[in-house]
Amino acid sequence: MASAALAATVALTGCQTDGVTYAKAMKPLSPKMVAALEEKSMAKESPILARIFKEESELEIWKQDSTGRFALLKTYPICRWSGELGPKVREGDRQAPEGFYSITPGQMNPNSSFYLSVNMGYPNAYDRAHGRTGAHLMIHGDCSSRGCYAMTDDQISEIYALARESFFGGQTSFQIQAYPFRMTALNMAKHRNSPHLAFWKMLKQGNDHFEVTRLEPKVDVCDKRYVFDAEPKAGSRQPLRFNASAACPAYEVNPEVAEAIADKRKSDDAQFADYVRRNTPTVAVRTGRDGGMHSSFYAKLAPKAVRDPDGTVRYEVDPQVARSLGSYVNPPKDPDTAPASTGSVLATGPSTTTMSLASAESRPAPKATAAAPEEGTFSRFSRWVGLRSDEPAAQQPQPKTAPTPKARTAATPAPKAKPQAEPAPEPPLRSTMQATAAPSTPASNPSLLSGATPVVPSDSFSNRFGTFR
Repeated sequence: MASAALAATVALTGCQTDGVTYAKAMKPLSPKMVAALEEKSMAKESPILARIFKEESELEIWKQDSTGRFALLKTYPICRWSGELGPKVREGDRQAPEGFYSITPGQMNPNSSFYLSVNMGYPNAYDRAHGRTGAHLMIHGDCSSRGCYAMTDDQISEIYALARESFFGGQTSFQIQAYPFRMTALNMAKHRNSPHLAFWKMLKQGNDHFEVTRLEPKVDVCDKRYVFDAEPKAGSRQPLRFNASAACPAYEVNPEVAEAIADKRKSDDAQFADYVRRNTPTVAVRTGRDGGMHSSFYAKLAPKAVRDPDGTVRYEVDPQVARSLGSYVNPPKDPDTAPASTGSVLATGPSTTTMSLASAESRPAPKATAAAPEEGTFSRFSRWVGLRSDEPAAQQPQPKTAPTPKARTAATPAPKAKPQAEPAPEPPLRSTMQATAAPSTPASNPSLLSGATPVVPSDSFSNRFGTFR
């Protein structure tokens, strides 16, 4: 196998080349994970897909099973994310991205300042069409975030290995779906006053396509909006051409899929209307907490809010737990638990057993500095095969039974999940949509967002490892 051949190559060099170690990037899947894959009828090399839910602070890894559809493999608690619910708009706003992103091998960074990292590819075609700025937004380790989704080192190691094995199996890119929260009727009702509601309704359409089909939705961008599973109209011999800022071409959605999604939308709308009728309380648009941390990590850290004589509010956490999670761990501040008076501590404890955290800023893991060596043979080889990227390292911290799946362009509905909701009525989903086509260049890889620029050519991973295979 390609992975075994590459691991052997690394071993021959003593896992140390040009001052960079690749052992962590080639760490094999644990026996426990291998057993889980076998139990769920998932091949180690089968395609993966990731889903992120900010408010719940959870990251899911889905994997294609023996039926050809995706099933949930594992849910990881997110150690830290920054900002508020809502998309990233500009450089420095501390927001973590929301939307649909495509990950190629060149976006996998084995030499990250945060143990290992996966570049989400922000801004994508949709983000650029709306003038959004920023770069190097990652999923990484070290539990420290400034616009990223931060995991623990053990978590990112396993996620990285799952993606690596899928690339070795022939997957040219995998999709990340980043949502503000789980797209349920209740959550949409709670957030109905948000200025991001229209954006979230659009994201929910992609969520519904995935939940109905259990296949990776084909994502394109036109008219400055996402469209999902678009196919050429029946009888058309012309391929669809999408331009993120131009009018959408005439397209249609597989009638079976369109019907299943319309049924789901009708049920979701009814649930949403019921929650609104019962005056379900809404949540604050801005919390002032600077992001979130999964409750399991927050409980372990047991943060204590402290106000110094100069008025600065800081946290003290259990230092042993903090060190086990990352080099600089800082839980989100809770405005409702600020100390009542100067010098007060909300929870008592000896100062010798606490670690002080002065601010909510993320900091990268300490990294030894050394003169940059000349690029060696293995370094060049590593960049060539995709283990080393030329991009900068992360600097910022219950329905019908579905027929057998066909190619992506012929998506069919799978057994639906429980009904969910979206907050405002939309036009009924039609299997055919009409618009004036605008000339543009089609994406070179149908698995990528139309208009996105892949870091490496879509088939480069297979080409690079052809000799090993």
